[in-house]
Amino acid sequence: MLKISICSAALAVLFFAAGCAVGPDYHRPPALAGTNSLPTQFGDVSITNEWKIAAPAAQLPRGDWWKIYTDAELNRLEFLAASNNQQIAVAVANFDQARAAVKVAQANFFPQISANPSATRQRTSANGSPVGNNNGSPSGSRTYNTFNVSADASWELDLFGRIRRQTESARAQSAASADDLESMKLSIQGEVAMDYFTLRSLDAQSEFLNQTAVAYQRALELTQNRRKSGIADELDVAQAETQLKSTQAQIPAVDLQRAQTRHALAVLCGQAATIFALTPASVGSTNLPAIPLSAPSEWLESRPDISAAERGMAAANANVGVAKAAFYPRVLLNGSGGFQSVSASDLFAWPSHLWALGPTLEMPLFTGGLNRAQLASAQAAYAGAIANYRQTVLTAFQDVEDQLAAQHFLASQLDAETSALASARRALDIANQRYKAGVEQYLDVITAQTTELTHEQTVIQLHGQRLATSVALIKSLGAGWNRGIPVTADSSRQN
Repeated sequence: MLKISICSAALAVLFFAAGCAVGPDYHRPPALAGTNSLPTQFGDVSITNEWKIAAPAAQLPRGDWWKIYTDAELNRLEFLAASNNQQIAVAVANFDQARAAVKVAQANFFPQISANPSATRQRTSANGSPVGNNNGSPSGSRTYNTFNVSADASWELDLFGRIRRQTESARAQSAASADDLESMKLSIQGEVAMDYFTLRSLDAQSEFLNQTAVAYQRALELTQNRRKSGIADELDVAQAETQLKSTQAQIPAVDLQRAQTRHALAVLCGQAATIFALTPASVGSTNLPAIPLSAPSEWLESRPDISAAERGMAAANANVGVAKAAFYPRVLLNGSGGFQSVSASDLFAWPSHLWALGPTLEMPLFTGGLNRAQLASAQAAYAGAIANYRQTVLTAFQDVEDQLAAQHFLASQLDAETSALASARRALDIANQRYKAGVEQYLDVITAQTTELTHEQTVIQLHGQRLATSVALIKSLGAGWNRGIPVTADSSRQN
């Protein structure tokens, strides 16, 4: 009776222990260290929405956010990148690997069973027996067969949560890998859009420079005719020729940038640069989404890099539990059974059966400091994961603030440059009229042309920069831009 009570008590202790897992349970640390608190908004406009760090949204579908630009060629390029980009393919493979690692960890919850049938023919040593025959030679030698069909089973009782912590870590790492995949997709999508708008801007610059060179060629011919008529002098011709050559010299530099940007787009789309081509279009034909100058900071919940860093903390925390479990015993239930015989004909006869049952207790008595070192390593990795998470949050705030500031100041710069361009065009018209009337020298025309050319190029570049920066802002917000957020198209076009 006492024996039964002791066994029952032991089983109760085992089942109670099986419900516990050593090591700290995961609780998300504050996003900022110390007493620092997260701001509730970006930009300069105060809002009432609070930052919600407990609701990561990186796994929510982002949709085809680039369609707000209503550019068919951009849509085509994004589809090519989604289908063919090799960086995305690597991230998909890493995610599949992480999902498989979860199944590997979960397999330890179940008994591990293996079969090991064998057939052996063997001869024992003649010198292995002390008994000799009549003539004094050893007689212990024997040749025989052994047939064995058996299976072994082993099952670890997860008394202290080692397997549970390993599975918890694997699941967190799988979630982080999924976020990394989303982050890679978002990064590639953003790079495609930004490179596309940059290329369109360079196309517009190249086209403008070529048109300007044609106009300057006509101006040179006009000046040469005026020289022949005695109205202009050789200095005017030299100045007109210098202006033409200077403009023509800018075209190859812009075309080189165009080629390099196009090659980068080809790689992003998973195609060879040699055969990659775009349909002709103008950067000014693309809609610029209306973007506010402030945004609620909770939009950062959509950023997959923040979610991945948070899941990395959870995985590191679980690894601390795994390291602590190494200080405790491991209990394995072992069993084996099957049939063994020296004759194949009676291998499966009942007298040939065999079996063995028994637990195994593995206790760390002396490891030379291994377990303590592994625990210290796991704790340091967790501290590093916290720091990485907080740095990711800080970088995200900086990223959004940078892009919001860029939107504001680029818009102001574009307004000023547009006004300056209009003034430069009027000044050029006046200079041409006064030169033709003989009131001014041709140098004044050259100066006006140079000023007008500079402002024209700047306006083209700013249009492209505003589009690229709008992409960078949407990307910095984790493409949460289209979740219940009204998006309208800016009616402004390139002049």
